[in-house]
Amino acid sequence: MVIKGKSWRFGDDVDTDAIIPARYLNTSDPKELASHVMEDADKDFAKKMKAGDLIIAGKNFGCGSSREHAPIAIKAAGVSAVVAKSFARIFYRNAFNIGLPIFESEEASERIKEGDEIEIDADKGFIRNLSTQEQYTAKPIPPFMQELIAAGGLIEWTKNKLAA
Repeated sequence: MVIKGKSWRFGDDVDTDAIIPARYLNTSDPKELASHVMEDADKDFAKKMKAGDLIIAGKNFGCGSSREHAPIAIKAAGVSAVVAKSFARIFYRNAFNIGLPIFESEEASERIKEGDEIEIDADKGFIRNLSTQEQYTAKPIPPFMQELIAAGGLIEWTKNKLAA
């Protein structure tokens, strides 16, 4: 799987309230959540970003509550992947459970600038900055987690297994 898009930068410790503010948790509609994604970190992010774009962040992305709304809002907005120095553990698992590709790479997190064009070879774990011609490596994604992403998340993976 190859992912390609423009980068949007966020810093360290972006919590789930910045990803999807609690005031919007009265809905579970992915489209409604998407319209408010990253609103408390960048109020115009949902209007500026385009489907396929990527989020680049620092350490501990997705810290805070265990709500699945955060990765759902990111995926529903059309963000194709998140690259960060590290992820909060509950966000990490929730992202895979809903089929949102995430990649841990300290070097990519530090070197990619907002607006850079990025290409990720998810199978090989390479992140290429097409704007600077740099290449970084991501921590390998365990095979089972790769299956979840390919299926579109845990629910679809389970449906496929039950149908087989």
